[in-house]
Amino acid sequence: MSHEKIETNISLMGILVALVVAVGGLVQIVPLMYQAQVVKPLPGVVPYPPLELAGRDIYVREGCYNCHSQMIRTLRYETARYGHYSLAGESVYDRPFQWGSKRTGPDLARVGGRYSDDWHRVHLTDPRAVVPESNMPGFPWMAERLVDGGLIEKKLRVLQSIGDPYSDEQIAGAAAAVNGKNELDALVAYLQGLGKHAPKGG
Repeated sequence: MSHEKIETNISLMGILVALVVAVGGLVQIVPLMYQAQVVKPLPGVVPYPPLELAGRDIYVREGCYNCHSQMIRTLRYETARYGHYSLAGESVYDRPFQWGSKRTGPDLARVGGRYSDDWHRVHLTDPRAVVPESNMPGFPWMAERLVDGGLIEKKLRVLQSIGDPYSDEQIAGAAAAVNGKNELDALVAYLQGLGKHAPKGG
């Protein structure tokens, strides 16, 4: 088949481009699906507890990933600032993963334990109260919205059905675990859990 025939037939060109992209993608993705480092969690990494899972869903709902990545690259200036580079085994239970590439705000992959719960509460309610130069919006309404325990129980059941190792006892206790907790509590719990099982050092 000559180049001229391909280049003058836009339909044929489109089909061939799609085929090349599909094959290239499969060659990169399929081997990863069978590598232990991708599918095996790091030591200590377990599925999100109910309150952290609720916080993660709030994080996604509010679009926090639009400004904060959760992936530290293997570059020296990144590991010096944030800590050990990100490993696939940290994100085994993330659906969807929150790696991201946009950093209007700092990377959050290692933010767990870096600040107190109270600092996070103030920062999420009124960011400029603790970081005067921040351009992050505040989320004061989260303190007024309670976490839906029934919904979290259903989410754990769905995650169990696709392979996350939640026990029936954990699922049965999910609603009680978030009883009386508001969305701010949940988001703080999620943030405090980020990176706590990551390797130490750069």
